[in-house]
Amino acid sequence: MEGEYGVPTAPIVTARFAEYVIRDGHSHGMNLRWTFPPYPVAWVSREILRQYVQGKDPVTGVKLTTEIIDALTKPLTEAEKNPEIVKKPRRPRLLEPDSETNLHQSFLRNGWTDGLPIVLPTKERVAEMLTGTDHDPQEVVGRMSVTTNEEMKEYTVEKVAINAVMAGARPEHLPVILAIASTQHPAMPSSTGSYGSMVVVNGPVAKTIGMNSGVGAMGPFNYANSVIGRTWTLMSINFGDARAGDTFMATIGNGLSFTNQCCAENEGKSPWKPFHVRKGFKATESTVSIFRGWNVDTLGIGTTDGLLQKIKTFNSMGTYTFVADPLAAKALKAEGWGDPDQLSKALAEKSKSPFLKPEGINFIVVGGETNPIVHTTDYVYYKTASVDKWTPKSGIKLDKQPLRMPAYHECEDGLCILGQK
Repeated sequence: MEGEYGVPTAPIVTARFAEYVIRDGHSHGMNLRWTFPPYPVAWVSREILRQYVQGKDPVTGVKLTTEIIDALTKPLTEAEKNPEIVKKPRRPRLLEPDSETNLHQSFLRNGWTDGLPIVLPTKERVAEMLTGTDHDPQEVVGRMSVTTNEEMKEYTVEKVAINAVMAGARPEHLPVILAIASTQHPAMPSSTGSYGSMVVVNGPVAKTIGMNSGVGAMGPFNYANSVIGRTWTLMSINFGDARAGDTFMATIGNGLSFTNQCCAENEGKSPWKPFHVRKGFKATESTVSIFRGWNVDTLGIGTTDGLLQKIKTFNSMGTYTFVADPLAAKALKAEGWGDPDQLSKALAEKSKSPFLKPEGINFIVVGGETNPIVHTTDYVYYKTASVDKWTPKSGIKLDKQPLRMPAYHECEDGLCILGQK
């Protein structure tokens, strides 16, 4: 405002975030004249807020009103006019050889993991992982930051492969992981609230790599779902530079962030067109779709009235992604909703909310038909990206004996009778 329009500006942020905004200003060469009132400012009395205004900045010790007036009236200094941009040092590509125990401890102490054991990314393991794509290891995939204004870190195919190895993935998973990385969306964006994320895979690749879309799809029962979702977390830590209390400010955090509700859509049981087809892709194409929000309610009735009731009572900021069991989706179709986009339009109209638009309501079909329920989330749909772009010309690189966890047997007639399949 001041540089472009000549309007004096005095930014204010609570003292809890002083270190962050000062560091951010140094990183971007934009050292603003911040004023820091005490924290918190939400849900405190008017009297306390008045004391804040009349009192001193707890960071600088200067009277708050004086600081604001000085920021608006005093001329800029030469240092403010010509700030020095501080660049963070680049990490070395390779670590010095050491014992396996010491290397594991080094990754943990440097904050390069999610706190769980990792597979050490040796040159041999990374080279094997890179056989999962034809793309050049040094090709830039994207840039990421968990914060809005921090320095965006660039990452290559090789760096994505490193994180995939750490998460325990195999080359067959790499195209899906690269597709997630190409969206440039971190799984854990910085907010004082506690975000959750979801990644949904559509198309032939889900079956090829053995992803789960049925019973327990979002639980700890599938290898591909787990390692793909975990890699997204590790990429958010290492590319997005997520550091608790520094760049990542979620006051409680979210357990969903370990594997980010990674699953495939149950296209075979769904009565509707697959989600990626509704977003303009072909059914024969493989994709990943990214969602993000705060709240998840895991029990809901899969009827039009049930959905409308959730919209009216659920704590949302104007977006909804309903994760419907196939039985719930079929019940909705029986009510006349053969097209979920038409259902989204009707729900938006019936809600009578001026903020809710049809495009803010999405439906994903996931589940094993053991209960016709719907998960209600306030998740925002961000992007769908191609997996095929990253798949080798020869097809998904499968191991001779691909690793698979025990799979739940789904009876085609909806009944599981002893001795019958």
